Amino acid sequence: MKTLTLTIAAAALALAASAVAAPMIPDYVSAAVADTHRPDTDTKRDANRKPAEVLAFSGVKPGDKVFELLPGGGYFTRLYAKAVGPGGHVYAVAPAVNPETGAPVAPNPLASDPAYGNITAVPLSLAGMKAPEPVDIVFTAQNYHDLHLARFKLDVVAFDKQLFAALKPGGLLVIEDHAAEPGSGLRDPDKLHRIDEAVVKQEVEAAGFVLVAETDILRNPADPHTALVFDPAIRGHTDQFVLKFRKPA
Repeated sequence: MKTLTLTIAAAALALAASAVAAPMIPDYVSAAVADTHRPDTDTKRDANRKPAEVLAFSGVKPGDKVFELLPGGGYFTRLYAKAVGPGGHVYAVAPAVNPETGAPVAPNPLASDPAYGNITAVPLSLAGMKAPEPVDIVFTAQNYHDLHLARFKLDVVAFDKQLFAALKPGGLLVIEDHAAEPGSGLRDPDKLHRIDEAVVKQEVEAAGFVLVAETDILRNPADPHTALVFDPAIRGHTDQFVLKFRKPA
């Protein structure tokens, strides 16, 4: 009986792990990925970036308000805009001024793209940012490590507290980033554009969040964690963690 109980428990754990590794893809997420307005430069990256799985893991749903931190070229901005639909909204949060040169940054073109209509650009400065309204999800991909670039001299836990304040009670913070060597701490953000997953967990939890899920959908055990993420030998195939935290209700 004891052996049978242990076998059942092990099977249940295996099923739970596979559910986290390969989340069910809702129809509205599949439709967002199939959006014909997405540029070829985005869709060609889908095999590596697994957008359907990432969005499903994030828990996004129609009508949600999403606060996307440092959206870059808008790969996930377009996806979230379609996933939340006309009843939802995406706030694309990026610097309006280059923090290093002081030069103005061109406005996010997606904020005026008629193919979407539910995207608003929100300015970010090293002094902080404020959400126009409480949001359901804060999301950032491959950028959390940039908060630790030495030239910014940023108090990252204090910054994370601003993300905490942006969320509704029970809201989610989802972080995807390039994994550094475990135990490396803050050795690699400047050098390799990677960060130790343990550091991210420690900082975000110090800001008041609770870790509720993590997934291996973007893991690559063949990545030795020693190369710059832009190195052609590893670019697009880095080992990446995806963590989901909740603001307590």
